[in-house]
Amino acid sequence: MDEQELRDRTKAFALRVMKLAEAMPKTQASKIVTNQLLRCATSVGANYRAACRGRSKADFVSKIGIVEEEADESAYWLELIMENNLLNQKKVQPLHREAEELRKIFTSSRLTASRSRNQKSSTKNQK
Repeated sequence: MDEQELRDRTKAFALRVMKLAEAMPKTQASKIVTNQLLRCATSVGANYRAACRGRSKADFVSKIGIVEEEADESAYWLELIMENNLLNQKKVQPLHREAEELRKIFTSSRLTASRSRNQKSSTKNQK
């Protein structure tokens, strides 16, 4: 998956979460959960774009770590929605699965970038 495909995918995730948020009940607890979910789900794409503009490999690794955390947090809030039966699980489950897939993608990306950065550092130190 290339950079543009991930940009599109993270934006689509945010848009789907925004739609889900509109269907949430208007109780005090669900408003808090909805607000937290909206913040982290929309942050996934925004922070991924920032990571792509990173000034260095270290900057990219740091920012992609934030993306990973935001995707994981999105999964958490979606789990609360399902476990508290705030919405039909069939509506929420695909978004939860997408949050988990995005988290795995960004975890892998961070680890790969971190390893390549560390290999370059150790190569320089050996010279």
